[in-house]
Amino acid sequence: EALEQLANGQLQVLFCVDLFNEGVDLPAIDTVMMLRPTESRILFLQQLGRGLRKAEAKERLVVLDFVANHQSFLHKPMALMNRTMTHQDLARFARDLENQSLDLPTGCYVNYDLRFIDFLKSLGGSDLQDQYHTLRDTLGRRPTLTEFYRAGASLQAVRRQYGHWFGLIAALEPDLQTDERTVIEQQADLLRELETTAMTKSFKMVLLEAFQELDGWREAPTLTDLAARSWQVLQRRRPLLADLPDAYQGLTEPPDDWLGYWRKNPVSAWAGGSFFTLEGDRFIGVTAVAPDHIATLTELVQELVDYRLATYEVRQGLGGATVTALSSRRPEQVSLPYFPNLKIACGHFKTGTADCEEYRSLPLEGYGRLDPGRHFIARASGNSMNGGKQPVQDGDYLLLELASAESAGRITGDILAIERQDGAGDNQYLLRKVLKDPNGQYRLRANNPDYEDIVVTSELQEQFRTFARLKGVLDPLWMVVGERFAREEIPGLFNATFNPGSWNSGHVVLGDQKVHVLLVTLNKQGKAADHRYLDHWVDDTRFHWQTQNQTTPQSKRGREIIHHEEMGIGIHL
Repeated sequence: EALEQLANGQLQVLFCVDLFNEGVDLPAIDTVMMLRPTESRILFLQQLGRGLRKAEAKERLVVLDFVANHQSFLHKPMALMNRTMTHQDLARFARDLENQSLDLPTGCYVNYDLRFIDFLKSLGGSDLQDQYHTLRDTLGRRPTLTEFYRAGASLQAVRRQYGHWFGLIAALEPDLQTDERTVIEQQADLLRELETTAMTKSFKMVLLEAFQELDGWREAPTLTDLAARSWQVLQRRRPLLADLPDAYQGLTEPPDDWLGYWRKNPVSAWAGGSFFTLEGDRFIGVTAVAPDHIATLTELVQELVDYRLATYEVRQGLGGATVTALSSRRPEQVSLPYFPNLKIACGHFKTGTADCEEYRSLPLEGYGRLDPGRHFIARASGNSMNGGKQPVQDGDYLLLELASAESAGRITGDILAIERQDGAGDNQYLLRKVLKDPNGQYRLRANNPDYEDIVVTSELQEQFRTFARLKGVLDPLWMVVGERFAREEIPGLFNATFNPGSWNSGHVVLGDQKVHVLLVTLNKQGKAADHRYLDHWVDDTRFHWQTQNQTTPQSKRGREIIHHEEMGIGIHL
């Protein structure tokens, strides 16, 4: 009756609670007001969709969403823009929103509370800020770029959010001196170039170090002096000598043709850019630097030189240790919704809710085409399906595909999640294999013979509806990639027991599972010198891990790490 009155205009406003999320067709609705938070993107879009039907004389839909101070508002931009967003993406969304540069269809607009915009923008730097302040507190001073890099921070994230390293320093460092801030602002382009310039050899940075040792910002050095000092820098940074031609190896004095070689590379490489030039036989820094700022600029540039050479040595394996590159094959992944509060009962019907929605990245291999709009993850609860060829254990992560009565297709022989409502109107779920008797009668069977079949009578058929089809049981380790754990919690991920003698070391071998677990402490302040292993991120997808001395490439552990794929051994960092 209320819907009829709303449709014919007798009612202007209709309030409801969880009644019309889906299945209601009232095209004339031109305003939707949401007064409850929901963490489910699907549910949010269903509610929004009540007003998206076209109707005569209906020019627009107005949506008023009063989410208040609730974490669910983080999901709304993702739902509206139809994509998964990291905190950095959400911060970028807020900046685009503020600048009115969102990519929206013609005629559409979105307004957000200003406090909400400020909050989203703050998400972009929270992780980096925490990392920076933690390292700063540990050191008792501002960290250098090399220290920040070795502490495991993502420098790509630094550049995305702050432009370059010293942009982050200017934003976060409370004790930055006035002259430092001035130089960072005035020389931002130069500092950014030095931090990111392409390097096939170490020579660009070697030349810069020599240039600064000759006080080149104050008075341009001659190429003869610059080449001679560069040779000295190479002799001091001995791993970099590997970059020299074979004919120069083992020499203690520069060869006769050294000036010509050095002029060809790297002098010409720098002189062909925007920050250095050649005038006669002098190498000149084009950047204008006030005399009282030269010392500060020299310190900042040297910090970048040290960082670039440190990362170069690691990348080239010049540190003196054996460096073995493990397989970097990364399976294509898809981000799927995970509902931690949605329990799929493997026993008797159990109440569950899809209000809380998270996202997990899974490999596409082995599951066919996965669509975040149809596929999702939930947990099993109970033991009725822990038998047969496809056992489901209590607590397993289930990969499920939505299967409504209209879209389910043939269901006989499949394992389905069945949905019903209890007396209070809450949804309940049960996982069973669907069988069909010769007389056409459906029955739901558990894999565990201790549970009897459920014969789907005509009465039950009205109560039950197909909800989702089981696609597979997920490896639980995929669900925790990138999550935070205390050391004592890690063994449980492998069904192992915490033993301080084993798990307080950096390398744990679980022989019965054919698994190696590598445990890394990135911040090594206070560690003994022989425990300061060279562990750090090379870039966003590669990690440099140093073994203990007794683990050599020829040792059993070394061979198992290097050849883990052929030997069927899992490596977990």
